[in-house]
Amino acid sequence: MKKILIAEDDREIAELERDYLETNDMLCDIVYDGKSALEKGLAGQYDLILLDVMLPGISGYDICRELRRDIDIPILMVTAKGESADKILGLGLGADDYIPKPFDPAELVARVQAHLNRYERLTSPAPSTDEIHVGPLTIYPKSWKVSKNGVELKLPNREFEILLFLARNPNKVFSREQLFERIWGIGYISDSATVTVHIGRIREKIEDDPQSPKIIETVWGAGYRLNLPK
Repeated sequence: MKKILIAEDDREIAELERDYLETNDMLCDIVYDGKSALEKGLAGQYDLILLDVMLPGISGYDICRELRRDIDIPILMVTAKGESADKILGLGLGADDYIPKPFDPAELVARVQAHLNRYERLTSPAPSTDEIHVGPLTIYPKSWKVSKNGVELKLPNREFEILLFLARNPNKVFSREQLFERIWGIGYISDSATVTVHIGRIREKIEDDPQSPKIIETVWGAGYRLNLPK
């Protein structure tokens, strides 16, 4: 049974989330402030975290940033804010999804289950000798790992999926919209600006100089291209 941490200062909303998730065979803990959310999240006992942005004490953005340094489970930000800049900020800090209030509880459950299924699929052991080499990078598609000069890098699921897709299609240009449809799927509730945020995070980890990327290149007006060394 999957265990969910709900960090929400509105008790009515928190209990609504808990009731719907537990009806769908998930166990839930609720915390109502930022300090408790960070402490519980870092304990590493959860499969997914529902994180409100406007928590007392520590904001959801700061909590997300701290959690991402140590854990890679799905983090879904739930907030009344709906501006694109707020969404991009949350995604840029490592959130996997962004659910605006008010929300349909049934949709919330579906989104939580989808992220749990994706995470389980991506992290299930699958030994394989298959490797993709891109300059200093070695990508292991079956075990969902990537290393640079022999040192393993920590890429959350979406980042790894984007890198793997580009590595399997080297020297080809893909627009933001094409990458969004390939990785997130048609009909997913977000927008292609998410791709820009994730590409930036990938570059911070794989490039020697993220401000002058050599592996994932921006083709202005067209999209992104992964270059294989000649």
